[in-house]
Amino acid sequence: MTEQKVAVVTGATSGIGRACAIGLAQAGFRVAILGRRVDRLAETAAAADNAFHQICDVTDPEQVAEFFAAMTRELGRVDVVFNNAGMFAKAVNFGDIDVEVWRDAIDTNLNGAFYVAREAFRAMRDQSPQGGRIINNGSISAYVPRPQAATYTASKHAITGLTKAISLDGRQFSIACGQLDIGNTATDMTAGMTGGSLQADLSLKPEPTFNVQHVVDAVVYMARLPLEANVQFMTVMATNMPYIGRG
Repeated sequence: MTEQKVAVVTGATSGIGRACAIGLAQAGFRVAILGRRVDRLAETAAAADNAFHQICDVTDPEQVAEFFAAMTRELGRVDVVFNNAGMFAKAVNFGDIDVEVWRDAIDTNLNGAFYVAREAFRAMRDQSPQGGRIINNGSISAYVPRPQAATYTASKHAITGLTKAISLDGRQFSIACGQLDIGNTATDMTAGMTGGSLQADLSLKPEPTFNVQHVVDAVVYMARLPLEANVQFMTVMATNMPYIGRG
């Protein structure tokens, strides 16, 4: 009998993280989740086949280390990490960005992703059998920005560099790292898009979305790959969204 693989999902209290935690559990993974909202974390854990769960703020490296220590004690190892936790900042012209807003976005989207990936890397490097897979949640904003979104854009461009660096350094330890870039999936965070999103010409236009199940399917596909193969980058988006040329 094949031993059940362990998958960690960050930012699992809502949206993409919650959907992927449940989807990975349904795909046969033993799931471990973390987030900041106690009630929602427990709800996701119950829906994800009683997933291991622990309150954790990814912007706190000590809490992240404590989560991985507790999780590996309980489940024995980690095979997959979906590095998903992130935040948007309010749209504002670049010259008017508040320094604290910038710091909050970078601390969550970039530093938090680094803290999680570092602990996952260490666990995967040191466990036996060695290796595992880290899937970073990027964005189409890792390639093409929206107007008045410098904080989000910069943090997601940095995720691309983080993904490449982990891929390179992970080779000798059988650690694969890929990035899933998502455009306009239908979640609570994108609910406002159908009413109008800021375009490059500063007009407001509704944008199409797509079912989050397609993101789940992509994460499960990447998670199930043998470590000899890797999806380095994958983009899943609404077909008619303004992305290519931002029009």
